[in-house]
Amino acid sequence: MSDGVMKRMGMIFRAKANKALDRAEDPRETLDYSYQKQLELLQKVRRGVADVATSRKRLELQLNQLQGQSAKLEDQGRKALALGREDLAREALTRRSALQQQVTDLETQHQTLQGEEEKLTLASQRLQAKVDAFRTKKETIKATYTAAQAQTRIGEAFSGISEEMGDVGMAIQRAEDKTAQLQARAGAIDELMASGALDDPSGMAKDDITAELDRLSGGSDVELELQRMKAELAGGPSDGQQALESGRNGGSQPARPQDQPRFDKQ
Repeated sequence: MSDGVMKRMGMIFRAKANKALDRAEDPRETLDYSYQKQLELLQKVRRGVADVATSRKRLELQLNQLQGQSAKLEDQGRKALALGREDLAREALTRRSALQQQVTDLETQHQTLQGEEEKLTLASQRLQAKVDAFRTKKETIKATYTAAQAQTRIGEAFSGISEEMGDVGMAIQRAEDKTAQLQARAGAIDELMASGALDDPSGMAKDDITAELDRLSGGSDVELELQRMKAELAGGPSDGQQALESGRNGGSQPARPQDQPRFDKQ
C-alpha cells in the first residue's frame, strides 16, 4: 500500500474521529470541567499563601525570642559592669552581638516572606475575581446553550409533527379520491344495468316495463284482497271475493247449480 493511500486513510480516520468527538462533546460539561480546574488552581494559590504566612509567623516568633535574649544579655552586661566584672560584661555583649546578627538575618527573611505573601495574596485575589467572572460567564453560556438546545428540540418536534400531518393529509386525500372513484363506478354500473346495456348474471335485474307491470299487478292484488276482507266483515261473499278467487283460479269459475244442465228422469 502506497504512502499516499496511507496518508489519506489516516486523514479520513482523524476526520471521522474528530466528528464523533464533536458530537459526543457537551459544552456545558467542558465549561464545568474548566471551572473545576480553575478552582483547583485557586486552592493551590491559597495554600501557597497560607504556607508563606505560616513561615512568616514562625520567623516572627524566632525574632521575638532572639530579641528577648538580646535584651536579657544587654541587661546582664550592664549589671556585671556595675559590679566591676568587666569580663562578664564583655562576654554578655559578645553573645548579644551574635544574637543581633541572627536577628538581622531573620528580619531580612521576614521582609522577603512578607513581600512574597503580599504578592501571593494579590494573585489569589485576582485569580478569585477571574474565577468568579468565569463562573458567571459559564452559567450564562450554559443557560443559553440549554435554551438553544430546547428550542432546537421543539423545532425538530414541530417539524416531525408537520411531516406526519402532511403524510396524514395525503392519506386522507387518497382515501377521498378512492371513495369518489368507487362511487362513480357504482353509479355507472347502476345506469348500465337499468338501461339493459349491462346484463345481470344473477337474473335478478328487471327492465322498466317488467318493473311497471309488477307494480300494477301488485296494486291490483291489494285492491282485490281489500274487497274480500270487506265482504267477510259484511257477512257474505262479494264481487271482490269472487273476482279474487276467479283471479286465483286462472279466470275459470265453477258452474252454479242453476247453470248445470237438467236431465229429467224417465
